[in-house]
Amino acid sequence: MKKHYLVISALGEDRPGIVQELSRVILDAGCNIEDSRMTVLGGEFAVILLVSGNWNNIAKLESALGGAERRLGLTIVSKRTEARRPAADLLPYSVDVVALDHPGIVHHLAEFFSSRDINIEELSTATYAAAHTGTPMFSVHMTVNVPANVHIASLREEFMDFCDELNLDAVLEPVK
Repeated sequence: MKKHYLVISALGEDRPGIVQELSRVILDAGCNIEDSRMTVLGGEFAVILLVSGNWNNIAKLESALGGAERRLGLTIVSKRTEARRPAADLLPYSVDVVALDHPGIVHHLAEFFSSRDINIEELSTATYAAAHTGTPMFSVHMTVNVPANVHIASLREEFMDFCDELNLDAVLEPVK
């Protein structure tokens, strides 16, 4: 039986029980959560889910999402998708950056990798106060897929020079 996939994003005021209630809607439709990202941003809970099931169960879930949206007080958006193709000839690298907080850090990092046809697989950021001084700091963690034909030593050197110009403390290393 062919698996079908649905990406669901939901956003709403943070409160206990959202994950339990949303996962119940998915389970009741006969679907399975394959992958997910969940976090609290400000006072809002945000979730992105990749759900699988047979065609009928995905259709049943799509129909149930409108009621769940009203009942749970969430904004829900869904979109059908396909199974992910294996990433041939791509090497996963981890990128960690820490810097004084200022606008544009994510944009500049994205531009660096995009201009080299390197796809950003995952990206998360956080702000925090530096220990002792309280200085506003910004951290970025990314996973990027580097094409196998890219010379890693050259890429690492270009990236470190780029980070030095922007006063970013960074590490680029293979995902373990």
